[in-house]
Amino acid sequence: MRYPGRVLAVGEIPPRAMLQYVADQIGVAPTLFTLYARREETRRDHVAHLMIYLNVKTATAQDRREALLSAIEAAAMSESGASIVNAVVATLRERGVLLPTIETIERMALAARAIARRRAEIALIECLAPEKLQELDRLLEVDAAIGQTRFHWLRSAPEAPAASNLIGLTERIAFLRAFEIDPGLRLRVASGRWDQMIREGTPSSSRKSSSSVKSSPTMPQRCLSS
Repeated sequence: MRYPGRVLAVGEIPPRAMLQYVADQIGVAPTLFTLYARREETRRDHVAHLMIYLNVKTATAQDRREALLSAIEAAAMSESGASIVNAVVATLRERGVLLPTIETIERMALAARAIARRRAEIALIECLAPEKLQELDRLLEVDAAIGQTRFHWLRSAPEAPAASNLIGLTERIAFLRAFEIDPGLRLRVASGRWDQMIREGTPSSSRKSSSSVKSSPTMPQRCLSS
């Protein structure tokens, strides 16, 4: 409960090194831990005594709210799951609150990231006139003149340094400038969040996306020890 700041789960056995460390201090065999708290009342009584001794508490609605606000602030700056989870954990520790389950922390982090994404999107479009938003929506409609959506046409800009490709690029630039959207809107979004928006708008293969998701470890498991 002192660190990392959570209650031992029912039936949970601490790591061998930790048991050995404590057992050496009190002069018993570490294997005796298997006899501990056979009565649930014992475990509850010890938890209550330790909370008083360590001056910690369980999370209240206000504690969870503050942790969520910290997570939203972190998510506004970065998409990094580790940074968002660290914000939740750090806030709870600062308030002397025992950490909830990993699943609870993960849900808070995911909620904060969703809120931060939505706020960034709103910040970019809230000052645009309805007519301008309709023009942007029409980018997703097939344009008969080119046989595809203008959005796809913009994304498929040629990259090779050929004269014909330069003409295609200037056509796209002129098309975008015709919308007359203030470039300063970009300053409303934190750089880390803006970079994530750029990455999400960049074409990538489904194979690459799938592998990156599979190889990413669960956020809380990487951060609770920090």
